[in-house]
Amino acid sequence: MGRSTARQTRRRTTPGGDRRASRARRKSRRRSARLVLGGLTSGAVLLAAGAAVAHWEHTRPTVTDDQAADVADALDAAGGTDAPDAPDAPSGTPSGTSPSPSASPSVKASPSPSPSPSVIAVPATGPGTFVTAEADGSTVGDGSRLRRYKVLVEEGIDIGASAAAEISDVLADRRGWTRDGINSFRLVSSGSYDFVVKIATPGTVDEICGAYGLNTRGEVNCAVGTDVVVNLKRWVLGSPQFDGPIGDYRALIINHEVGHRIGHGHETCPGPGLPAPAMMQQIKGLKGCVANAWPYDRDGDYLGGPSVA
Repeated sequence: MGRSTARQTRRRTTPGGDRRASRARRKSRRRSARLVLGGLTSGAVLLAAGAAVAHWEHTRPTVTDDQAADVADALDAAGGTDAPDAPDAPSGTPSGTSPSPSASPSVKASPSPSPSPSVIAVPATGPGTFVTAEADGSTVGDGSRLRRYKVLVEEGIDIGASAAAEISDVLADRRGWTRDGINSFRLVSSGSYDFVVKIATPGTVDEICGAYGLNTRGEVNCAVGTDVVVNLKRWVLGSPQFDGPIGDYRALIINHEVGHRIGHGHETCPGPGLPAPAMMQQIKGLKGCVANAWPYDRDGDYLGGPSVA
């Protein structure tokens, strides 16, 4: 007997009450299906929204207490400016997705002398697009933990390749973090990286840092996520609170922020007349120590101090 004939036979032999009950059940199932489908559609939207939030929460870099403290203390030292806004849920676009590196030709990280501060213009703001420094693929340091990094310079800034070369020299210096025997560094211009140093105009720094709840007020540097964001004003003029040459101040910026990225917290002065630790917030005052930009001395001894809780 064919399948259709079998169904017809079953319907003919089903009592009338059972047929009515069967129709009622089918109608109920159809209503339930519509309700379930509507619920699934709404649920899919909610799930999609939830997934987007979860993805954002998972991927957005966070601002640490040390990073927030660095900005607050730098602003206080710059002239009693109100402390910056506390880090909060980011508004706007995070720096990881903020103005992308420009497609303009890369700057060459060659060892050229830094331009004199007196001839470097410091515009209030810039285009928010960056030029990526070229890299030769060489590694500095013998440590097994390789840290890849990029150097990005905002377009229109009059420092060219010198900034990338200076940053590379700081990380290659034997007084730097390679001396720990654990870390090594490689400047890269593409592919994956552990952190990026961006040198930008004050206005662009405010935009990048502000997306993470840090108000730099056109004055100071910040570190957010994988970005070390250096204010051009500080790169050119240094900090009045740092008692040392401009080259040492730049080295301190790099060594302090890279120190955070490899697991070091803030430290304080170990004793009067001793070198201030690179992980000390030296712009708050030296507390009897001597200004110092390097985590190690020339003999390889760590220039640390008591941890700051």
